[in-house]
Amino acid sequence: MTFDIDMIKKVYERYPERIAVARQITGKPLTLSEKILYTHLWEGNATQEYERGNSYVDFAPDRVAMQDATAQMALLQFMQAGKAKVAVPSTAHADHLIQARVGAEADLQEGINKNSEVFNFLSSVCDKYGIGFWKPGAGIIHQVVLENYAFPGGMMIGTDSHTVNAGGLGMVAIGVGGADAVDVMAGMAWELKMPKLIGVKLTGKMSGWTSAKDVILKVAGILTVKGGTGCIVEYFGEGAISLSATGKGTICNMGAEIGATTSTFGYDDSMRRYLASTGRHDVVDAADKIAEHLTGDAEVYANPEQYFDQVIEINLSELTPHLNGPFTPDLATPVSEFKEKAIANGWPIEVEWALIGSCTNSSYEDLSRAASIVEDAVAKGVKPKAILGINPGSEQVKFTAERDGFLNSFRKFENARIFTNACGPCIGQWDREGAEKGEKNSIIHSFNRNFAKRADGNPNTHAFVASPEMVAAIAISGRLDFNPITDTLTAENGEQIRLNEPQGFELPSKGFAVDDNGYQAPSADGSSVQVNVSPTSDRLQLLEEFPVWDGKNITGARVLIKAFGKCTTDHISMAGPWLKYRGHLDNISNNMLIGAVNAYNMETNKVKNQLDGSYGEVPAVQRAYKAAGIPSIVVGDQNYGEGSSREHAAMEPRHLGVKAVLVKSFARIHETNLKKQGMLGLTFANEADYDKIQEDDVVNFLDLDQFAPGKQLTLEFIHTDGTKDIVMANHTYNAQQIDWFKAGSALNLIKQQEN
Repeated sequence: MTFDIDMIKKVYERYPERIAVARQITGKPLTLSEKILYTHLWEGNATQEYERGNSYVDFAPDRVAMQDATAQMALLQFMQAGKAKVAVPSTAHADHLIQARVGAEADLQEGINKNSEVFNFLSSVCDKYGIGFWKPGAGIIHQVVLENYAFPGGMMIGTDSHTVNAGGLGMVAIGVGGADAVDVMAGMAWELKMPKLIGVKLTGKMSGWTSAKDVILKVAGILTVKGGTGCIVEYFGEGAISLSATGKGTICNMGAEIGATTSTFGYDDSMRRYLASTGRHDVVDAADKIAEHLTGDAEVYANPEQYFDQVIEINLSELTPHLNGPFTPDLATPVSEFKEKAIANGWPIEVEWALIGSCTNSSYEDLSRAASIVEDAVAKGVKPKAILGINPGSEQVKFTAERDGFLNSFRKFENARIFTNACGPCIGQWDREGAEKGEKNSIIHSFNRNFAKRADGNPNTHAFVASPEMVAAIAISGRLDFNPITDTLTAENGEQIRLNEPQGFELPSKGFAVDDNGYQAPSADGSSVQVNVSPTSDRLQLLEEFPVWDGKNITGARVLIKAFGKCTTDHISMAGPWLKYRGHLDNISNNMLIGAVNAYNMETNKVKNQLDGSYGEVPAVQRAYKAAGIPSIVVGDQNYGEGSSREHAAMEPRHLGVKAVLVKSFARIHETNLKKQGMLGLTFANEADYDKIQEDDVVNFLDLDQFAPGKQLTLEFIHTDGTKDIVMANHTYNAQQIDWFKAGSALNLIKQQEN
């Protein structure tokens, strides 16, 4: 079936006129990204050309998607907005809270038992406000969205950074915090700075062991984790057309790891095939009528340097498999060079666990290609050295792969484990035996992120990212330095064998099938539905308004922590066992910044309490400051807040009384989340000033009472010896965002305007 086909047709109806107007306004051919952006302006037809990287623009997204860990806070905020029903089609997906431990059935049941309060809350809120709910076991949000909701030329936002996966079907799909989702669900405009554009021209065609995953692993190595910040990455060229829709989704999905606002591809036959295979022939019919508008103009792709801010070219015929990592997803190494690099860096070579799944690589095509490697090894008498874990992307993928024998292929390895259709190890929901020992080891997976402690909680686990077929090959060899293109394996009879190249299926020849896809439709009228939150619950907590700004300068503030080096949202608000508190702001605030490295002692979760000189855990010290009425600030390094879209990383410091975050640079989503929650997100005008900030400093804002767009703020850091440094701070707040700050949060302002 097709969800929301009438909405999709309405979007397409306005395309020709809005694009014609946009071409006239801009006076040039348009990229696909520009076409989607200009057709989704809140104002309707364009009246001006927006400057990339500078203009703030109001948009009208077509839909909203939320995963369970972030949906809790998003929906708790939406409940405060005073609306009877969501204004755009919206869904929530229960995929993050199910732990991988034993196997699919047992783990799913345990997940339901442990999280029933949260799942019941989400189910009832969705039922009340007209939101579709995908129950536990239905699948990973981004795979389910690709199968059911994504459509070429659409715009959606989602409360997960990998919402960008829907670019595989030609959308502009953007990860946001829950407060942004509330705006759109409440029928308000959604604001975004007009992105810059990076064009990636793909030539040639992949073959052998190379896969779509290797495209984004290569791009990550080129652009690094912040090279795509503030940009949309648009892929085009003959190589792009040769990729499958789910392969395109993989590339777009991991664009989050280069900081990109989103990534996308033009509408083509691979998308037609995927839409038809997933039962959406009517979307194909509608899209075909305006197909010329659902890809970039020919002039753009013929002369990309004239229309993109940056152009990268990759020849797929020359691309080889990559392994990225450890500890950062942009450390890219061709498989052929890995052995030498691993020895030089002292990376553990032996692999105990290999994991296939996540929203990045859990499609039917992914499973089929990995299964072919396993079948080949079995046929040649080779036993796997590592444990192979599999998380199918959705119940539909699992059911179809089971029917077609691919899951049985994996089961031919005695130590393979088929886990639930859920995120599992990718977001730290993995009860890995022995991880608590903290031993130095390596794992390989087809996920997107590999930050320290992310998968199993062990800071010494070196995680490497690769394609599903490479993960399968390395699981068989048990060694990271195994190159299946050139190396052999020893069969049980002593024979040296070489694995065949992976063979897979873009789509199931018999079509997709499923008994129960796990979808719960909301009531047509949810006014009588009751949403209950127990005041004694440790999992859910109704929100209270954040205090409004008093209009005065912040004075006498302390430096809570100066974070050293990489400080992602995993460092600021860890996932794993903390996921269970995602609906309880006070409880989850006990993980605030516990993973950040304190620059003053190079330790984690150990900062100086300026009240008594003792050292304590970061949340405890901040709670002491809050109780004493002392404001505080957090200082950070480059690309602060990289990674997940989780707005808890902004809400926790806000809740505990932190007033400002001053860093060298921000990741896009985190900076927006800080703004939405009424926090000050500031950057050093001179990055070298980071080094001037001392542990015992007292901080005064000298001109916050003159807070205005484009005007720097002046901060005074008074040192213990009586000397002081004046630090100039930049910000990107526009007038509306300053109003959020003054009101205490964007949600406070919504409620004020409603009244």
